Amino acid sequence: MKYVIYRNLTSKILNLGLIILLTVSTSLSAQEGDPAKGKSLFNANCAACHKLNKPMTGPALANVEQRLIEEEGLDREWINQWIRNSSALIKSGDAYANKIYNEWNQVAMNAFPQLSDQDITDILAYTAAPPPAPVAVDAGTESVVQEPGISNDLILGALAVLFALLALALILVKRTLNRFAEAKGIDTVIEEKRTPIWQAFIQNQFLVLVTAIFFLLASGYFVYGYFMQVGIDQGYEPVQPIHYSHRIHAGDNGIDCKYCHSSARVSKHSGIPSLNICMNCHKAIGEVAAETQQEGIKEFGVDYNAEIQKLYEAVGWDGVAYTGETQPVKWIRIHNLPDFAYFNHSQHVSVAGIECQTCHGPVEEMEIMYQHSPLTMGWCINCHRETNVKVKDNGYYTKIHEQLSKKYGVEQLTAAQMGGLECGKCHY
Repeated sequence: MKYVIYRNLTSKILNLGLIILLTVSTSLSAQEGDPAKGKSLFNANCAACHKLNKPMTGPALANVEQRLIEEEGLDREWINQWIRNSSALIKSGDAYANKIYNEWNQVAMNAFPQLSDQDITDILAYTAAPPPAPVAVDAGTESVVQEPGISNDLILGALAVLFALLALALILVKRTLNRFAEAKGIDTVIEEKRTPIWQAFIQNQFLVLVTAIFFLLASGYFVYGYFMQVGIDQGYEPVQPIHYSHRIHAGDNGIDCKYCHSSARVSKHSGIPSLNICMNCHKAIGEVAAETQQEGIKEFGVDYNAEIQKLYEAVGWDGVAYTGETQPVKWIRIHNLPDFAYFNHSQHVSVAGIECQTCHGPVEEMEIMYQHSPLTMGWCINCHRETNVKVKDNGYYTKIHEQLSKKYGVEQLTAAQMGGLECGKCHY
């Protein structure tokens, strides 16, 4: 009997050790993968709907395997089935699969049958990896400016004191010389009284006439220049209700201008992009990279993450779904032509093939958008005089190009030679 007892005890110990080994191996299985490869796979397949530490279209996935094993009693096999074909798992009647499906508004998860076991292991390793430590910004270095060895204020102060002492010394020297002269009985020479220069100027009628003409011409010049600047807002750089960095979007990320301003291709106006266009990307991008955030705060005084939250408040996005509580964004217009001037974006963008930067400047370098060009009549006319019309592979211009080329004796026609200077083209 004792032998049997020992045998059963040994068997139980072995079974318990096997269970512990399986539990430990399961809990550590996510760490067997490569977090670096997992990050790439996560960004390519999961990041559109999931974040690590915040819910989005789907739940947060940080330490998802550990949570499913410890809290729900699931295993890696279940996770693999869910990732590869969640719909099949739901239809099979799996309790937890249906629970998740119903909790997240019955939004079906995409199927990823192409992911191998190793791919899933790498992804889970990435979700289980600790978050990177934030890069500390030395507050003492943010406001450090290299100053010269001696302060400019100190130098200016020293010079002011020096000149004051010099003036005082001259006064004392003059008084001393006058006393010596009196002691020696020397009379000081009194200069003959002269006519003040302003009286001499008034008495000279020619100088008065020339000066009057000069001031009249100068006044006319400055008055003309002042009135010619009325309505010209070159350099206008208003602060928008939501900070939008063209430098990051059009420059660093390479987003085409016409992706947001799509109506520029087919309409007179370029249009204000709908916030839904912003949410095409920012539904999945709730925070910028740590380096970008630090750059924005340090160089431009802008908290990019806070600006994204303003966007969410405007469209009514709570991080998971739309709440329906929207707020209008009061954008401030930058480029504005007078009502009597006609300008068609589609004619210039689609027909003429002019790049946006031709008129709007290096948009891809602008942190804050501003009016780059003067947008005056003379500026437009000069462009029409200098820009050749693109007639290649354009049947519309074939006949008129042949006729006008013979008329002007040129091979390339400018917009001006094709009627671009006629008043009715822009004013009607």
